[in-house]
Amino acid sequence: MFVLISFIKIVIVLAVLLTIVAYTVLLERKLVGHIQNRWGPTRVGPFGLLQPLADGLKLILKEDLTPPYVHRGLYLLAPILSLALALTSIAVIPFGNWITVAGKRIPLQITDVNVALLIVLGITSIGVYGVALAGWSSNSKYSLLGSLRAGAQMVSYEVALGLSLVGVLIVSGTFSLRGIVERQLGGFWHWNIFGGGYQFVAFFIYLMAAYAETNRTPFDLPEAETELVAGYHTEYSAMKFAMFFMSEYANMVTVACLASVLFLGGWGGPVFGPPVLQALLPVFWFLLRVFLFLCLYIWVRGTLPRFRYDQLMAFSWKFLLPLAIANTMITSLVVALRH
Repeated sequence: MFVLISFIKIVIVLAVLLTIVAYTVLLERKLVGHIQNRWGPTRVGPFGLLQPLADGLKLILKEDLTPPYVHRGLYLLAPILSLALALTSIAVIPFGNWITVAGKRIPLQITDVNVALLIVLGITSIGVYGVALAGWSSNSKYSLLGSLRAGAQMVSYEVALGLSLVGVLIVSGTFSLRGIVERQLGGFWHWNIFGGGYQFVAFFIYLMAAYAETNRTPFDLPEAETELVAGYHTEYSAMKFAMFFMSEYANMVTVACLASVLFLGGWGGPVFGPPVLQALLPVFWFLLRVFLFLCLYIWVRGTLPRFRYDQLMAFSWKFLLPLAIANTMITSLVVALRH
C-alpha cells in the first residue's frame, strides 16, 4: 500500500511539475512581451495556450545532430544528468498539509525526511556536473568557456546560498522542510522573512544566489548568446537541447518552492469550507506563492541588463558572502540572547 501511494504521488508530482515547466516558458514569453509592449504568443490555441505543445512537438520532430569529435558517452549523458537532478530535488519539498484517504493520513509530499534541506542542496550542487560535462564533451571552445563560467559561477553562489539558509535553520531548529513550514503557520507575521525570524536579509541573499544558480538574467553569462554564441549547450540540438531548457525551468520551480517553504510560510493561509476544500486550499496557497515568485524571476529578466563576468564574481565573494556571514552571526546572537 505504501509503495502504491508513493508511486501515485511521484506520477502526479512529475506530471504537474512538467506541466508547470512547459507553461512557465509561455508565461515568460507573455510577461516579457507585455513588458516590451508586444503580445507574445497568440496564434496556437486560444490566447496562445497551446504554444508549449507546439514547441514540444517541434523539438521532438527536429533533426537530432551529433557533431563529430565529441566525447559521445558524456555528450549524451550531460543533458540526461541535468534534467534528472532537476526533477529529483522536488521529491522532498512539501506542497501541502495532510489528507486522509481510507482512514490513512498521507502527507502531501513524495517523501518526508528530517534532513530534507541538505538533500535539496546536495542534489542541486551536483547539477553543475551536467553543465561541466556538456561543455567539455562537446569539444568546442565556446561550449568549454560556457561550462567553465557556469561551474565557477554555481560554486561561488552556492556558498552564499547555503549561508543564507543558516539563519532560517537557526530560528527553526530543524532541517525538515515540513517542520520549517509548520513553525511559520499562524499568519504572515510568523513567516521567516518577517516576524517569525526577521530573515529579510537572508531572503535577499537567497534571491540573488538563486538567480545565479539557475543561470538567469542578469547572471546568465554561461549561456550568453551575445558573448559565447550559446555557452555550454552550443553543440546541442533537438531534444538534448530541450532537456537543458527543461532543467533550467525545473530548477526555477524548485527555487520558487524552496523560497515559499523557507521564507514565505509554505502552504499557510486561510482554510475554510468542506473537508475537500480544506485539503486543497493549502496546495492553492503554496502554488500561488510559487507563481508569484516565478513572476518576479521573469520581471527581473525583462528589466535588468547583464553583468560583466568580473562584476558577477565580485558581487558574490565581496558582497553576498560577507553579508551572509554577518546575517548568520547576528541571527545566532539574537537567538542565544533569547534563550
